[in-house]
Amino acid sequence: MSLRKRKRVGSSGRLSSSDGTLTEESSPSQPSPPLHPASSLGGFNDPATADVLLLLQPDDPDSFQSLELHLHSAALRRSRYFSALLSDRWHHPDPGGDGIRQLFLKISPAGDLRCPPFDAYVAVLRLLHTLDFAGAIRSVADALEMLPVALELLFDDCVRACVRFLEAVPWTEEEEEGILSVIPFLREEESRDLLARVSPKAAAGDWNCTSEGMLCGLIHSAIHGHPNVATVKAFVAKLLRDYSSRDSVRRVLDQAFLLGLDTVKELLGKYARPDFRMAGDNDEREAIQRLNLHATMVNVKHLHWLVERMIELRVADTAVKEWSEQTALAADLQKTFRDDAWKNIAPGLPTLVARCTCRLANSVASGSTLAPGQC
Repeated sequence: MSLRKRKRVGSSGRLSSSDGTLTEESSPSQPSPPLHPASSLGGFNDPATADVLLLLQPDDPDSFQSLELHLHSAALRRSRYFSALLSDRWHHPDPGGDGIRQLFLKISPAGDLRCPPFDAYVAVLRLLHTLDFAGAIRSVADALEMLPVALELLFDDCVRACVRFLEAVPWTEEEEEGILSVIPFLREEESRDLLARVSPKAAAGDWNCTSEGMLCGLIHSAIHGHPNVATVKAFVAKLLRDYSSRDSVRRVLDQAFLLGLDTVKELLGKYARPDFRMAGDNDEREAIQRLNLHATMVNVKHLHWLVERMIELRVADTAVKEWSEQTALAADLQKTFRDDAWKNIAPGLPTLVARCTCRLANSVASGSTLAPGQC
């Protein structure tokens, strides 16, 4: 595909939080529709003007490394994740009276082990304050490091900036592999131009990454936050029914189901077996617990939609096998339902779990799906 946008010129430097300076230098900001213009906010990591203290913690119990950042709530609200976390629903009066909110964010190290684990997170948090996407995204490596963090924090402006940059610049074969790995997590309209530039060699890969990657992206769009969810789900369901390769559909649906099941198990496990060593006061821990349980119900709803598609297409064998072996998940559900708190937070959770179980059991009883012992 010919490049339709001007190539960006400039040296590519790694983003680093270990250079000893996290205070943001003044730089022009591009126009954006957030709550406040960047120029009206205090500097990034400025203790004098910050009203939020964010602690970045590695998602590794053996690691003692952490990083404190002094941030501004008005800037953080440009991320839908932080906007929900800072909403009145989860806001509690500050017992210290200093007006500083304390938040905690567990992070995973970057895929490139040569990079410090906080780099991409610090870069995206800085962009929430500056909106200087052109200055921050100077290479394909920069975009690929920041894009997963922007997707995790639901920072839509940053996601769009990373995707637009990737659309406009040349890639190496190694960088193309990184782009293919993030395409399934983008919405269909965001990934369309990227997929159009995938090389024939990559498209002919062992996993058939172009076609199946597109299916993964469409399924992700159908079950994760598309504005017109019902229409997209109907479109994706028809596409799966009409797709020429049933084996590809089976692999894609199996992958989506297993990923969703792992997410449900992780979230419900955090709710049913909370880590009381987690930093923060009781109110903060309670808010996180509520978020975990609500997210569990949302992801079980996604699983139910996937189960319906798998049964309809007669490819539910993996789902039946995995669902029937979830002893730990069943124990966490029993523990959760012993406490009446779920009735106010996720009242539809028992019904969704029962629907998944009944649909899978009925598919086995009708003979359309083989039980594990019959395979």
